[in-house]
Amino acid sequence: MSPALRTRTTSVEASKAPAAPNASGSVLAVQQALFAAGETHSLEFRRSQLRTLRRLLTTQQTVLARALKEDLGKPASEIVTGELGFVVREITRLLQRLGRWSRPQKVSTPLLLWPAKSRVLREPYGPVLVVGPWNVPLGLALTPAVGALAAGNTVVVKPSEYAPNTASALERLVNDNFASGYFHVVNGDASIAAALSAQPFSYVFFTGGVEAGRRVYQAAAKHLCPVTLELGGKNPCIVREDANITVAARRIVFGKFVNAGQTCVAPDTVFVPARLKAPLLEALGTALDAFYGTDPHISPDYGRIVNPRHFARLMALLRGADVCRGGQADASELYLAPTLVDGVDPGTPLAREEIFGPILPIVSYDDESQLSEQLSRMPKPLALYVFTEDRRAAASWRVRHPSGALGINDAGSHVMNPELPFGGLGSSGLGSYRAEETWRTFTRPLAVLERSTRMDLALRYPPYSPRALATMKRVLEPQE
Repeated sequence: MSPALRTRTTSVEASKAPAAPNASGSVLAVQQALFAAGETHSLEFRRSQLRTLRRLLTTQQTVLARALKEDLGKPASEIVTGELGFVVREITRLLQRLGRWSRPQKVSTPLLLWPAKSRVLREPYGPVLVVGPWNVPLGLALTPAVGALAAGNTVVVKPSEYAPNTASALERLVNDNFASGYFHVVNGDASIAAALSAQPFSYVFFTGGVEAGRRVYQAAAKHLCPVTLELGGKNPCIVREDANITVAARRIVFGKFVNAGQTCVAPDTVFVPARLKAPLLEALGTALDAFYGTDPHISPDYGRIVNPRHFARLMALLRGADVCRGGQADASELYLAPTLVDGVDPGTPLAREEIFGPILPIVSYDDESQLSEQLSRMPKPLALYVFTEDRRAAASWRVRHPSGALGINDAGSHVMNPELPFGGLGSSGLGSYRAEETWRTFTRPLAVLERSTRMDLALRYPPYSPRALATMKRVLEPQE
């Protein structure tokens, strides 16, 4: 165990936490007990714990960055923007907003309840289970977790076993520095995730594939447990006749090939007018050379595929495809070059399945109405990207094709704005978080009515005289 990770700094005393729990369900019992004690409701306690986590992420960034590099070949730039820096910035933003969000919301009170005052509080749910993905194994496990902690919940995190080095580093970081009843990491394979999902947590937050998300949803439904599902899908990228091809190409390449294409918001297929297809392909190639050089294999800014299984899946998707750029692969290094495919057969897996890798089909279209009809037969995506100078056209695509997010003249960058909510709909997800949505996701509204005992109007109690009924009727009449 890395000595650098063994620093007990939590303000939740070790004496309050029983022995380290396991995945059989005792972890939940421990967290239920601590939550019931009420300490996590304290605003100062929450702030203290978030500051502790932020400090640990900063001081242990070398250890964590090494693990991310070992698992996914993460370039330093992606660790800063999408992993460590992503979480640190989220914690800082939460600390800035917590005081305002925690204030009770005063609401009006009907005259029939006078004298009284009413307010709405946002209360934490209790023990929260966060199941993280492998593609952004630190950022997408900790970002929802810190939101849940900020809201006053306790948290169990199950990282993906497909990023084992990062999962182990995260386990040491959290479990060596926080009481198990407050914040705990449980590692293991899919059976551990299933066992945790079957427990009666107060809230479940899952990021991953659609089928796994369905299983988590079904397990939570047995306990009537609220869930957030951050899934994925095939994100269409539409280049219109009036698009700036040079700028579009750069932004599409950036959005697609970051993390070697292994992001849920990556453009999945680019649709371009037939007459612009050749210029776009040329511009995409120019952008690839500018970003990763003529040999991306040696680029310090280009990542690797997560494991042999996913590498084999991607290579199978390329069978029979018309590769017009890239396609070079090295199984020993899990390297697949940024790859452009000229067109795609609608019946192939490349057209039907989420690619989730560095393969980008470029498909031409002649008529936008036909393209719209084609896209309407696809599941609702996590993101829709439209490159155009016509704002009305972009709005039209937004109305006709609902999606979790809309990028106009950009692809994938919306996740870099912490003020924007993130989430899907339909098979791309359920619920959202980030910005104020994080607070709303991990808290529930509590209605509070406080009445004075100095007066007690007889009007509201039976038996009701005609005069009393007439008075109540006047009170209930709408006032404009």
